[in-house]
Amino acid sequence: MEAIDALLTRRSVRSYRPEPVSEADTETLLRAAMAAPSAGNQQPWHFVVIRDRALLDAIRRFHPYAQMLREAPLAILVCGDLTREMHPGYWVLDCSAATQNILLATHARGLGAVWLGIYPRPDRMAGVRELIGLPDSIQPLALVAVGHPAETPPPADRYDPARLHHDRW
Repeated sequence: MEAIDALLTRRSVRSYRPEPVSEADTETLLRAAMAAPSAGNQQPWHFVVIRDRALLDAIRRFHPYAQMLREAPLAILVCGDLTREMHPGYWVLDCSAATQNILLATHARGLGAVWLGIYPRPDRMAGVRELIGLPDSIQPLALVAVGHPAETPPPADRYDPARLHHDRW
């Protein structure tokens, strides 16, 4: 899949077939995540690969928009490591870029995914922190549900020239 095609046709997938995501595909997604740019090349990320059905089901108890985890065979928790910050606060941007790379790599591999926001919601952050056992210096940003898609949402053309400004507002 060409890069522009991946960007323009990627959609959130919330329904999955039951087959597992292979270790090779999972590693590809994580390699793509770690290829993301980061401020000062600080690479403040850590990733928790979640396949345990009990953990995936438990997340649904504190995250109101995580019902697709009932079907997803895999989720990747994207976290920022505050001890790696050379540029305070940029962990959010860096880990967001890594999350987007996971979404694009998932689509390019013929898989489906959806980004579930964790940060900055204190209830979601506390829930995932306790469930996964995150150290205090690790901040959860997002959870990406991944699986073999049971649906194929059509591309959405979101281009809006009314939002473009040239040289000045």
